[in-house]
Amino acid sequence: MTVLQAIIMAIVEGLTEFLPISSTGHMALTSAILNITDKEFSNLFIETVQFGAIISVLVLYWRKFLNFKSFDFYLKLLVAFIPAAIVGVLLKKRIEELIQSPLFITIIMFLGGFILLFIDKWFKNPTIEKEEDITYKNSLIIGIFQLLAVVFPGFSRSAATIMGGMQQKLNRTMAAEFSFFLAVPTLAGAFAKGLWDAYRHNPELLNHHNINLIILGNIVAFIVAVIAIKGFISFLIKHGFVLFGWYRIIVGFLLLVFLLTGHSLSL
Repeated sequence: MTVLQAIIMAIVEGLTEFLPISSTGHMALTSAILNITDKEFSNLFIETVQFGAIISVLVLYWRKFLNFKSFDFYLKLLVAFIPAAIVGVLLKKRIEELIQSPLFITIIMFLGGFILLFIDKWFKNPTIEKEEDITYKNSLIIGIFQLLAVVFPGFSRSAATIMGGMQQKLNRTMAAEFSFFLAVPTLAGAFAKGLWDAYRHNPELLNHHNINLIILGNIVAFIVAVIAIKGFISFLIKHGFVLFGWYRIIVGFLLLVFLLTGHSLSL
């Protein structure tokens, strides 16, 4: 992977991580389009560049994360995180296989778009407008919804958790913000596990050049993610999810046509 490829991949990560359009799908497809041949490092980069996105949430919501007067907030995130942590470990190899399938990712991205077209109509009349009113049961169910993104790469972690939040009567803004909060332990776990697995099984991946690319990628992803989060909240309040749904459908359809007409994307 070159420096330019790492920067492009990091920009895609920063833009898509918190939008309901599948950062994993976009990153995997971007890797294929850029013709990155070192697939093992490409997968590691996709896992570890998410750390920059974590830092963006901590910076933007530092008052929430540094409020130690009540541990309810941290316990709610832990409860919501547990389902994905368990299933992610149990199905890690299967998930990695699915990430290598451009057709699977594209189909999930396409179908997920139709869900976003109707999410505002399905989940009306929210009653939860602040984090303090979210219960542990709400948190667990949102965490179970997150499994959609774990089991079906290309669905979008953000879309799954926001949908779970709205199903639990959180309003759009609170559902999106809780999705951001939940990203911290989820992505931190993926980041740590990615580095640990590389260290244990293929330490050559962590050479000086690759470490520099990971650091650069996280810096770029952090900057872009800060901008994306602010813009997403504002857009979501005004317009809802319909345009994101149409985006997924159009992009997914074009990619499906590309793949089904004999072209290939090697992930």
